[in-house]
Amino acid sequence: MSVDTEAVSEPGWEVDPDDEWGVAVITTVGRQLRLRREAVGMRAADFGKAVGYGEDMVYKIESGQRIPRPEFLDKADEVLSADGLLAAMKQDVDKVRYPKKVRDLAALEAKAVELLSYGNHNLHGLVQTEEFMEALLRTQRPLLPEDQLERAVAGRMARKRIFQRSPAPDLSFVLEEVTLRRPVGGKMVLNRQLQHLLELAQLPTVVIQVMPMACWDHPGTGGRIQVLKFGDGAAVGRMDDEFGGRPVSDPKQLRILELRYGIIRSQALTARESLTFIEQLLGET
Repeated sequence: MSVDTEAVSEPGWEVDPDDEWGVAVITTVGRQLRLRREAVGMRAADFGKAVGYGEDMVYKIESGQRIPRPEFLDKADEVLSADGLLAAMKQDVDKVRYPKKVRDLAALEAKAVELLSYGNHNLHGLVQTEEFMEALLRTQRPLLPEDQLERAVAGRMARKRIFQRSPAPDLSFVLEEVTLRRPVGGKMVLNRQLQHLLELAQLPTVVIQVMPMACWDHPGTGGRIQVLKFGDGAAVGRMDDEFGGRPVSDPKQLRILELRYGIIRSQALTARESLTFIEQLLGET
């Protein structure tokens, strides 16, 4: 039985035409791949068969229309006897494989020494499990195509490197009780999500607090609040219903966000009370 390998597994993601730097990198990678293939005298169809993908997809990668995955470059290096030259380009591709918006956010988080986050309708992406975030993204309408969904999940997962940084930044999350009760993806997905939160809370630089549903008179009812602070004293923050939802760095505007966040933290359960609360919820799921 023949198998349409291109339909079964695609070797990359589409390139955002508005991401000029990303387009330049992927175009260069594709050109080098084509030059190497032609240098060894291999047709695109034969090369595609050797790496397990369709001829059309090979042309898309070589023309810079698709972002090749790391394993694709490894296989291409082996098939074309490139002695590591093609595999080495994984470092360049890794810098642009995620959407620009995600890369920009990850770059800020990578430099932050402190993160403050309050969410009133969903868990922060950094504390979500992979299956939880995938289920959450599947609720978007119009529904995301599978390759875009996979790329969005991969981008969020890549941001989790912040937990392995050294020195580690101080991370504070205030989670609304309702976000811990909503069975996103089903009860088992929620169960594993709650377990993940308990594991994260054991990290010495992570503080997780729960805002009880009964507490309604706090300044977080207008939406998410996020603040990132950096080693040089600079900071950037945003809130859904303030400053047009745009990121701000002006000290006066940041003071408003920090004031609200401080009040929210003071009204939420303590870190120890929150762990007990999450454990109780876990027992109920």
